[in-house]
Amino acid sequence: MNVHDEEFHKILDDGDELSKFRERFEIPKLYCVYFCGHSLGLQPKSTESHVQQVLQSWKQNANQCRYVTSLPLVYCDNQAKKGLSELVGCYESEVVAMNSLTTNLHLLMTSFYQPTKYRYKILIEQNAFPSDYYVVASQIRLAGYDEDESLILVKPRQVSLACLLHLIEKEGDSIALILLPGVYFITGQAFDMKAITEAGHKKGCYVGYDLAHAVGNIELHLHEWGVDFACWCTYKYLNSGPGGIGAAFLHRRFDNTKMNKLLGWWGHKESTRFEMTSDFDFAPGIDSYRLSNPPALLVVCFIASLNEFLEAGGRRLREKRFLLTGYLEYLLKHHFSEPSNTSKVTVDIVTPLKFAERGCQLSIRFSCPVHQVAEELRKRGMIFDIRKPDVMRLTPVPLYNRFYDVYRFVDTLRSVLKHNIYSVFSAIKIFYE
Repeated sequence: MNVHDEEFHKILDDGDELSKFRERFEIPKLYCVYFCGHSLGLQPKSTESHVQQVLQSWKQNANQCRYVTSLPLVYCDNQAKKGLSELVGCYESEVVAMNSLTTNLHLLMTSFYQPTKYRYKILIEQNAFPSDYYVVASQIRLAGYDEDESLILVKPRQVSLACLLHLIEKEGDSIALILLPGVYFITGQAFDMKAITEAGHKKGCYVGYDLAHAVGNIELHLHEWGVDFACWCTYKYLNSGPGGIGAAFLHRRFDNTKMNKLLGWWGHKESTRFEMTSDFDFAPGIDSYRLSNPPALLVVCFIASLNEFLEAGGRRLREKRFLLTGYLEYLLKHHFSEPSNTSKVTVDIVTPLKFAERGCQLSIRFSCPVHQVAEELRKRGMIFDIRKPDVMRLTPVPLYNRFYDVYRFVDTLRSVLKHNIYSVFSAIKIFYE
């Protein structure tokens, strides 16, 4: 039996220790294969009961729902700390569920972007996620600087780690903040956060990360790596639902540091918060950045999924991720290399091939218009997404995707490319950038 044989996926699925978790998610009946967990994770079946618990408590207890039952709603965000700390590798006191990703970036940058005459630049990736760019550009303008003169842009995949570290060494004396993604949203490239953080600190720069595509996807050790701060959303790999609660990390070395902050009453120390004085008694660390009482419905949606992550365990999730995405890479390489001649369309894999440089996501390009291929795949129940101008993002997720899903997707792609208009293109090859 060969790896590309249909029977092989059955062996992999039969040996999958995490197969039971698929049954705990709502799989939309309209889809044959869902490879879009990088954009919006599927709903855990337990989410509905978690939400109903909150609604019932509010219904039955009115104002007292904030304090009674096993989940006092006024403190519900604290229930997420343990799981979050395990996901990102930190102490519980260093992490909190609050706000949204963009809001949290603004809050943390208010503290960490304090430009001076000679140190005023921010290093970010070129073609950053638009909201990240808007945050950075607006923070620069608020500080009275010009974004064109204050931004250093690096190109993911076109700049090696060595080149990036050299750039930090060369420009670091003028850089106030390095703000990069843990995983680049278009290509799926994972950044070496440990090395980047060390290089930035060596030059006196603060270093923060947008972990929207990293949390729940790759292994993280934020405290050990010495990361200053990080922010992320929870509706992608963490399955908290559309517009789900955000989260943030602040290294505990800043717990007792006086920094510029935007304040709200929920950042007041919990023990004295309801004394209602005008004297702000700071909660320790990241908790002092909280603005308002937690949105209980959003928090419990997140907790429902967080429980599945904790039970599955980071080691088993990483092992399956390596196999799932590796299996997808292998089948693409096998079926769309020149000897097999299943199509005459060129397919490029733009995601790094080294496991340490990627997570679940594989991004690919076609030598024909990607939207033509996408339309035919969607007619056949394949769900993924496109990022302009020509990148198709495919993400098999270990909590709910099967090896059969990988086989089915590639088999469907073979059929689409073989039986449609794409035969006019040259013999297929795979190019690795």
